[in-house]
Amino acid sequence: MDIRSVPRIGIVVPPENPTAEPEFHQFFGAGTNVHTTRFPVLPGQGLRAVLETYNEVLPGVLDGFGRLPLDAAVVACSASHYLLGPDGDREFCARLGERAGYPVRSSALTTLAAIEALGLDRLTLVSPYEPWLTELSRGYWEKAGLTVDAVVRIRAGEVHDPYRVTTEGLLEQVRRNPLPEDGAVLFTGTGMFTLAALDELACPGRVLLSSNLASAWWALQVTGTPVTAPTVHPLLKGLAAHRANPA
Repeated sequence: MDIRSVPRIGIVVPPENPTAEPEFHQFFGAGTNVHTTRFPVLPGQGLRAVLETYNEVLPGVLDGFGRLPLDAAVVACSASHYLLGPDGDREFCARLGERAGYPVRSSALTTLAAIEALGLDRLTLVSPYEPWLTELSRGYWEKAGLTVDAVVRIRAGEVHDPYRVTTEGLLEQVRRNPLPEDGAVLFTGTGMFTLAALDELACPGRVLLSSNLASAWWALQVTGTPVTAPTVHPLLKGLAAHRANPA
């Protein structure tokens, strides 16, 4: 495969996010090139202020790709876009795409696109966020017309920190809260490692989504990359199978 000829996807991530790039590379394999730029470090600001600043500076952050000929870009930070609500998020990303010259979506919007394509209207939310941000996330999905049946709150020890949640800790906490056997489960946020947990929790009839998985799925769709391509991760092929055979 000629590495110069495969699609190019840009991703924008928070500076401390350890998860997005490795998961995107695993989802795509060698079939897609991933290029990354990061939000600035903002010392001394509280989380909400940081998220608001991310939205303010995002046009300039995307400019950091320069003349790199991207096919699309994903803003791999769901939390900042929860502040906008689904309608505001769509308007914001549409303006960003017009300015950049290629499609731009937040990971929250790619999740909505996957949910719509799968014909889902309700979900169980698995959230590693602080309580106020979990409620903001829940409100985003409900404003988009989804029913949130339950929320499973995930901690890293005694704190809410998605970057520090281990696979073992995630599975332990999820298993204390029975998941639907035939429903949709969304692991929200781009910073919590979920790949191994999704493999472990998979069962027939259950649709498992994460912010990064949905973003990778959207990127394949927008670039016309077949989900059946040999380099594509089995979890993406599983989403395609759910789409072809909805419950």
